[in-house]
Amino acid sequence: MPTNCAAAGCAATYNKHINISFHRFPLDPKRRKEWVRLVRRKNFVPGKHTFLCSKHFEASCFDLTGQTRRLKMDAVPTIFDFCTHIKSMKLKSRSLLKKNNNCTSAGPSNLKANISQQVLLEHSYAFRNPMEAKKRIVKLEKEIASLRRKMKTCLQKERRATRRWIKATCLVKNLEANNILPRGTSEHILPTALSHLPLEDFKILEQEQQDKKLSIL
Repeated sequence: MPTNCAAAGCAATYNKHINISFHRFPLDPKRRKEWVRLVRRKNFVPGKHTFLCSKHFEASCFDLTGQTRRLKMDAVPTIFDFCTHIKSMKLKSRSLLKKNNNCTSAGPSNLKANISQQVLLEHSYAFRNPMEAKKRIVKLEKEIASLRRKMKTCLQKERRATRRWIKATCLVKNLEANNILPRGTSEHILPTALSHLPLEDFKILEQEQQDKKLSIL
């Protein structure tokens, strides 16, 4: 009779009042090897009384035609919570490190060395290569400055293009109003968004553009 689940971090134990079934590792060498690979336990060798609980199998893996819940012949365990197991292992290692530090001498020099060692262990990623980090920051700052210059250039081009469109539209509509160009010419040579606006609106826009230019100067 199974007592517990062999999956790392799984606390499921056999209880007839709980709807959890336990399943032996398959005898077929290929399937057994696949199960061991999916369990991801170092140096793990399942024995005769090694089980996995039903929480690690998808619903499609079970054959429910009989009175008992059985696994299909091609069922493999795919549901594991490795993150929880890794976190518990980290907590255990930190508590062990703290315990070892408390057992050492309580002198000022030893205490300072222990604190420095613990800081280095917990934040080793920050002290690995400070010069490389500094070079990376400088490179990113240069890239940001370059992108800002490009954005400024694009905005200037956009403003110049807008002014040109306004001037061209005013010219075409003025020529239409003075019967120099046939009616409807603007609809053929101008974009739809510009051709349907009245001439008065373009005159206002052109005046605003000139006022902005004069204010800058």
